[in-house]
Amino acid sequence: MSDFSIYFQLGWQHILDLTGYDHILFVLVLCCSYTLKDWKRLLWLVTAFTVGHSITLALAAFKIVKVDTGWVEFLIPVTILLTALYNLPKRRKQRSPYILYAMTLFFGLIHGLGFSNYLQSLLGQEANIVLPLLSFNIGLEFGQLIIVFFVILLSELMLKIFSVSNRDWSFFLSSAVIGISFIMALERIPL
Repeated sequence: MSDFSIYFQLGWQHILDLTGYDHILFVLVLCCSYTLKDWKRLLWLVTAFTVGHSITLALAAFKIVKVDTGWVEFLIPVTILLTALYNLPKRRKQRSPYILYAMTLFFGLIHGLGFSNYLQSLLGQEANIVLPLLSFNIGLEFGQLIIVFFVILLSELMLKIFSVSNRDWSFFLSSAVIGISFIMALERIPL
């Protein structure tokens, strides 16, 4: 198996890991208010998250950034919680796509820090870390697109077959994620 394949696989497995479901929750709540016709905007959002994630992983891999993992593990569910709160219907009329892109990019930076120590240990003393980082991040994007595909498919089923409104569906998923991420944040307070 080539280095590209190994790190690509690690990337998508990192996102789809059910034991570390924070990424799944984040991507779920990020795209739950979108439908199939919004696929371009959604692709840009997911890519903004990957870019943020990639920047932090690169900075950590090159040993430019090192952060206390306790705070990072706390901030990850906080980013999920804030994204879910942003989805609540009474705020949706005020939504600016540029604010959401910037927020998603910033949250990607935080999520990247959560995985940076593990990736550093995998890279070890490799002379060239550019290819492993690139392959990992491509795998990361692939894994996120799988989640997006399933969320959009589920959303389309709820909207078209069960006649649930997009507003109600987004409210339902966001509310569930608010509860889960709030508990995750409480459990991870680094005090």
